[in-house]
Amino acid sequence: MTLRKSSERGYADHGWLKSFHSFSFAGYYDPQYMGWGNLRVINEDRVAAGTGFGTHGHRDMEIISYVLSGTLAHQDSMGHVQDIPAGDVQRMSAGSGVRHSEFNHAPDQTTHFFQIWIAPDQAGITPGYQQKSCAALERDGVLRLLAAPVGEGGAVDIHADARLYNALLDGDQVAELRLAPERKAYVHLVRGSLQVNGQVLAAGDAAMLENETLIRLEQGRAAEVLVFDLRP
Repeated sequence: MTLRKSSERGYADHGWLKSFHSFSFAGYYDPQYMGWGNLRVINEDRVAAGTGFGTHGHRDMEIISYVLSGTLAHQDSMGHVQDIPAGDVQRMSAGSGVRHSEFNHAPDQTTHFFQIWIAPDQAGITPGYQQKSCAALERDGVLRLLAAPVGEGGAVDIHADARLYNALLDGDQVAELRLAPERKAYVHLVRGSLQVNGQVLAAGDAAMLENETLIRLEQGRAAEVLVFDLRP
């Protein structure tokens, strides 16, 4: 297990957007952190009120947005016009090509969200969109599946050999995830503090795991965590 401290992440301040980059992205480049398994991007974004990302394109990537606070307005070339409120998870399969914009229309509230990119198993697929809500009670003390290969567990469908879980942990609550030994895993602490296989993480820290068969999460203090089970 390798610890990736929050303070070591890349950071960009564009005024309207403040973004932490766990892996190399845009103007931030670190050859040691180009991704982990088939996980390519974890950006923690804060979008100022009345601002957002103008229309831009993607292709051949599974893009997951998970909103922590505020609302993210999404519009794309597939015809979707959606609001993504806090607690919702959205998946956009860029496939053969899609254009979209993301905006915070609130007059006085920052939108705080995670943008996650996972490499697909196949290039050139038909673009697609999916969005689901996940109540806090469903994640209280347990790892709740948010994104998984098509057809698994009521999560949003991704066209990739990867699974994303979320949990809220506090006090004596313990959550475990068993892994095949050939898999990689990535644990990102969204907020609070938490022990991951005995290692203490603070908000924004992450643990990169390989050759492990169990992830044990415990000693949470108002903790929210994202856990990825990844193709090597």
